[in-house]
Amino acid sequence: MRKLLVLALVGLAAQLVDGALGMAYGLTSSTLLLLVGVAPAAASASVHLAEMGTTLAAGVAHWRFGNVDWRVVSRIAVPGALGAFAGATFLSSISTAAAAPWMAGILFTLGAYLLVRFSRPLRTDRRGGRLRSRFLGPLGLVAGFIDATGGGGWGPVATPALLVSGRMEPRRVIGSVDTSEFLVAGAASVGFLIGLGSEGFLLPMVGALLVGGLIAAPVAAWLVRIVPAQLLGAAIGGVIVLTNARVLMRSADLGGAVPPIVYVLLAAGWIVALTLAVRALRRTRRARATAATALAEPTTTLDTPGDRTPATAGATDH
Repeated sequence: MRKLLVLALVGLAAQLVDGALGMAYGLTSSTLLLLVGVAPAAASASVHLAEMGTTLAAGVAHWRFGNVDWRVVSRIAVPGALGAFAGATFLSSISTAAAAPWMAGILFTLGAYLLVRFSRPLRTDRRGGRLRSRFLGPLGLVAGFIDATGGGGWGPVATPALLVSGRMEPRRVIGSVDTSEFLVAGAASVGFLIGLGSEGFLLPMVGALLVGGLIAAPVAAWLVRIVPAQLLGAAIGGVIVLTNARVLMRSADLGGAVPPIVYVLLAAGWIVALTLAVRALRRTRRARATAATALAEPTTTLDTPGDRTPATAGATDH
């Protein structure tokens, strides 16, 4: 019972992070399941089954807050579902011994990407034009495959790519990615069901993650407007990197003084990333404050006799 309660809290926290960043529900949940010894395919299958409920709730909440671009959803979700089904089939077909380092490697890489991505200033400018299907289709296919084989990755791949394009508001990027993930999670679940059978899903864990995620989904859709993504992304990236480094070192049979040294180096990198994220956030806020002050200041013009209004002229003549 205590383990299920912890999983429910993890699901809640993971959904809050996912709703604020447009990523990391699968990364956070899968990392925890791997940490407690769940087989990679079963971990990914259980997380994706839980995500069917959390992404549906998140999609409805984002829709109600006006965070969804349905054109983007329609063009990225179907390729994403195809990629997720293929990824689930692939992960189900390989042994647990081979899958563990594969999945941990993907999670480690995505966690490191989050550290680098959010230690730099986030793009705030927007370009004109719309995103094309020839960009959204391949992006969805790749993101879906990585998501299913890594236990997470739809958001870390799709969200930054859409943000970098500069053609969508950040809140619409997050809302559209979260909404389209419902179809991706469903396709992955079908793939795992075919490859593993119903016994591949750890239903008590699915239920616990689902309950926590459902509670957090509407709150997360609201928090996306106020939570500093800069700090949250760097923080969760460090957790994912450190946790999956443990799995990778165990798979490589690294012992002795190597693991402590690796942990120290990774922790130092995490601290640096958090420091840079804080600085980037402060610079961004100062720039916004300066711009707001400049807009608020009244413009002064030279007062010439020809520019005076009749009332002013009369007052002057007295």
